[in-house]
Amino acid sequence: MKKSFNIVLIGLALSIVFVPEVKAYAHQGLMKLGFFQPKIELPSEIKSENKNYNNGKESNFQMSFVDTKGNTLSLEQLKGKVVFLNIWATWCGPCIAEMPSIQKLYDKFKDKEDVAFVILEAESNKNKAVKFMTNKKLDLPLYFPSESIPSESIPSEIFRGSLPTTVIFDKKGNIAHVTEGMADYSGEDIVDFLNEVRAMN
Repeated sequence: MKKSFNIVLIGLALSIVFVPEVKAYAHQGLMKLGFFQPKIELPSEIKSENKNYNNGKESNFQMSFVDTKGNTLSLEQLKGKVVFLNIWATWCGPCIAEMPSIQKLYDKFKDKEDVAFVILEAESNKNKAVKFMTNKKLDLPLYFPSESIPSESIPSEIFRGSLPTTVIFDKKGNIAHVTEGMADYSGEDIVDFLNEVRAMN
């Protein structure tokens, strides 16, 4: 009996480590307990020495991506909007875990003309990414890197290799927030943050 229990326990532990869906389920349970909240600083609280925020100086990140229909979009074209950029991969358990919370946030802002969501599958695995969204009943705006080598199309100031990574840009294209790693975006703190960034000139 004890041996059987140990085998089950080991199997569960290995599943959490190696099976993205199981890992995502475990992470979602931790989110419900209040773990993995994004560290949000409102723009008025961001200090001038914060290298992730340019204090009104307009940024000019060169980055473009394509949607599921092959249409190209760039960060330059999105200036004038607050942009929520989430970089993820289909095999990444933490990425999968946070997606339902991103959907909840998206549902609150999808009708706002001055907010854009870019859910960027980092490896251009289009078929698998579309299938994932369909199976999970998510309608997030799905994009892929425009370059043949995905890593070359994402500036290092935006993405340093950690999946998932979420970057929020203000209307001038400045980086207002970065979260490297999984977070729960279903709370009111992130809603308040986006609304304050929206209100900025």
